[in-house]
Amino acid sequence: MNALTVTGISKSFGSFCAVKDLSMTIPEGQIYGLLGPNGAGKTTTIRMIMGIILPDGGTIKIFDQRNSIDVLDRVGYLPEERGLYKKMKVGDVLHFFGELKGMKKAFISSQIDYWLKKFELSAWKEKKVEDLSRGMQQKLQIIVTIMHEPKLIILDEPFTGLDPVNTNLVKDVILDLKQKGTTIIFSTHLMEQVEKLCDSILLIDKGKSVLQGDLHQVKSRFSHDRIKLQYSGDAKFLKENPAIEKYDDYGNYVEIRLKDGENPQKLLRDFVKVAEVYRFEIVEPSLNEIFIETVKSEN
Repeated sequence: MNALTVTGISKSFGSFCAVKDLSMTIPEGQIYGLLGPNGAGKTTTIRMIMGIILPDGGTIKIFDQRNSIDVLDRVGYLPEERGLYKKMKVGDVLHFFGELKGMKKAFISSQIDYWLKKFELSAWKEKKVEDLSRGMQQKLQIIVTIMHEPKLIILDEPFTGLDPVNTNLVKDVILDLKQKGTTIIFSTHLMEQVEKLCDSILLIDKGKSVLQGDLHQVKSRFSHDRIKLQYSGDAKFLKENPAIEKYDDYGNYVEIRLKDGENPQKLLRDFVKVAEVYRFEIVEPSLNEIFIETVKSEN
């Protein structure tokens, strides 16, 4: 069974077309990345999936069923715009949202204690939401999203406001949920997280699909003439070498793309003559590179 099947959905606001003939199929148990530049239509797509707004055309099925209240109770949704009641206590907020999802009171209490401990928020249970830091509020919002044990979770920018330690904590929770068979869709600008976590991706631009599929297959479509180089010395060589098509220099670290047919080993031999090389690695293109290259080619 597929967790989500979207077929040919479109949405316009007046003369502006936010989403055009968009389709995707997500099997159960996958982590799926919904990507695109600002204004691409990601949030509009998510809101249509959640039934917040209706598509002008096309169909959306969750677990092979049309959207309904009963179906959506099996979905957890973390919106980009957060919706916590800041004057309420943390424990009361979680009780309130648990009841909205039809959870039994005894189960709500046990889930609250479990997830507050998991996210290191137990000491804040009786505090008001407004007393929490931005990162703590983000963790609380994630608990609201997952505590009713949904089988499909949609996370819109889940790592916003989190420091590296808590980013890693949320990552571990996402992977644990996947291990239990939960399907997770997340939209983020952090390509590194997508690259590490996602099984498949959909890249949309101007409301249309421009790239989608299994992440490894997507990456295999792009050339592997990329080099990561860590060095010390004169970077003048980068500008003058005719084998280099383009590069991004960060001082002592550079990412290089060679011209077609050029030999990486020759580049290395030439470079060690003018600089000290600490790292020289031939790599597949990063998702960040693919993202930029694909979006630029569409504009």
